Amino acid sequence: MKRIISLTLVIVLVLACFAGCSQVYDDPSSDIKDISRDDAIAEMDAILSRVSVYEEEAPVDLDMVDYSNEADALADISVFPVTVRGNGEINLEIAADTELSSEAPDDWMNILAQRFNSEDHEYNGKKVTITVRQITGGEVVTYMRAGLYQPDLYVPSHGAWGKMLDASGIQTVTLCDRLLGNTAGILISDKVYDSFLEKYKEVSMKTVVDATINHDLTFAYTYPYASSTGLNMLTMILAAFDPANPLSETASEKLLEYQKTAPPTAHTTAIMRNNAKKGIVNAMAMEEQAYVLNKELADYIYVPVGIRHDHPVFSFSYVSKEKQEAARLFIDYCLTEEAQKLGYEKGFNRHDDYKGQDPGLDGLGYLAAQKLWKKNKTGGRPVIAVFVTDISGSMRGNKIASLQDALLRSAQFVDSENYLGLIAYSDDVHVMLPIGQFDSMQRAKFSGAVKQLSANGRTAIYDATMAAMKMLLDKQKEIPDAIPVMFVLSDGHQEGGVNLSRILPIVKAVKIPIYTIGFEMWEEDEAEMKKLSQVSGEAELTDAGDKDIVNVLRGLLNSRT
Repeated sequence: MKRIISLTLVIVLVLACFAGCSQVYDDPSSDIKDISRDDAIAEMDAILSRVSVYEEEAPVDLDMVDYSNEADALADISVFPVTVRGNGEINLEIAADTELSSEAPDDWMNILAQRFNSEDHEYNGKKVTITVRQITGGEVVTYMRAGLYQPDLYVPSHGAWGKMLDASGIQTVTLCDRLLGNTAGILISDKVYDSFLEKYKEVSMKTVVDATINHDLTFAYTYPYASSTGLNMLTMILAAFDPANPLSETASEKLLEYQKTAPPTAHTTAIMRNNAKKGIVNAMAMEEQAYVLNKELADYIYVPVGIRHDHPVFSFSYVSKEKQEAARLFIDYCLTEEAQKLGYEKGFNRHDDYKGQDPGLDGLGYLAAQKLWKKNKTGGRPVIAVFVTDISGSMRGNKIASLQDALLRSAQFVDSENYLGLIAYSDDVHVMLPIGQFDSMQRAKFSGAVKQLSANGRTAIYDATMAAMKMLLDKQKEIPDAIPVMFVLSDGHQEGGVNLSRILPIVKAVKIPIYTIGFEMWEEDEAEMKKLSQVSGEAELTDAGDKDIVNVLRGLLNSRT
């Protein structure tokens, strides 16, 4: 049965890629014929000579709605799942980072909360229970700063997120400095580890950054607006550039230079790990607990770096004293010898001798570091992107309306120095908006083009993919240093036009990242879309789940543009 997935969220995910899967990567390109880039372009032109491509006139939308408020693109907090639900007279909702609140083996807090709830724990004669919500540390900060979420307790990977909330006027109350021990650090492939040590003598953030700049290493880290490890590594990179002032102009300029040679920031650890399997990176940032449990990374050497990830427990000034005192019952429960032993079995409580390396930033400093990263993440190069959207007959009704709404809302994440175009496809291919710099006029035309979308006909996905690739290649001739990227959305089976097998050698040779978003698709169709993304380079298929696409898109957009 097809999975029912919200189109509005699907589109938001597409744009998030523009801003920036746990399975092991299996190289899909091994059975695909290798051809030269010139031959690939000639074959693309041959395909397009038999495709009907219509150029539409995008009207300027004079009634364009301003969606500049980030809260407009935040999904309801319910998109982050409740993994344990309590029903006591005093019920405490804990916003717990994903390494504690996901599926096994990342389920330490879920297990303890379930056990706690099954027992009789009381405060002031009232039964105390725990509700656990699975959500990254950075997303909690985003939602709380937007006024859209108020948990009773917050357990992020490290305390920097709490400092950021305090700096934002949300007063935290520290109930526990360490609930469960962990570190974050650098993984280096054993294939390059010895040569790296021979030249740079030690593994530190400074030597890793130097090696990346010198092309001796390719180091990747995760999106620092959501990922605790990503934020940790970012601030250590800045501190490596200027130990006296990680936020100085010198540090900012060096970050800009560094990002010119570094791979794009990975939106998730899984994507980063798959890129390592592809050989795109040979060093990456990861929490120690994930490394310990991931046997696929046995050929990597781990070295802790940055602040410790000891999972402090925060409450807030708006939470009653009764709830704060009741929370200590659960904290004590988590600190028992049995609970900590379970934590060790789940990969935690290693490297207890590691004291941590503090970059010396307060909450405002961490917020400023994120802004420095956002400013410099593409190394000063513009991004050129084409969004390829399905308007086949299956999109009629609420689907096309949701698609249009999501495109309009998520366009706020495209910075004005970048370039954007829009293609729609059914039986034929329609260039709804040629690629242009996303200034005020292009935004107005984009809005007008989106409002003209209407659904009819069959699904010619790969004809449209080739048309978008030609648009990107032509624009690259005008802007040689630009970063090209494509986003393909589809809700159905390929029903017409060129087939996937014919375009895969072209995609492999040209190496333009193609992020595919599948919704309401059969498994075999998703497999095709996944192969298209994986062959293209660092991109991946997004398996759009129900309502979370808005947030995924926001994150991808911020991480890539």
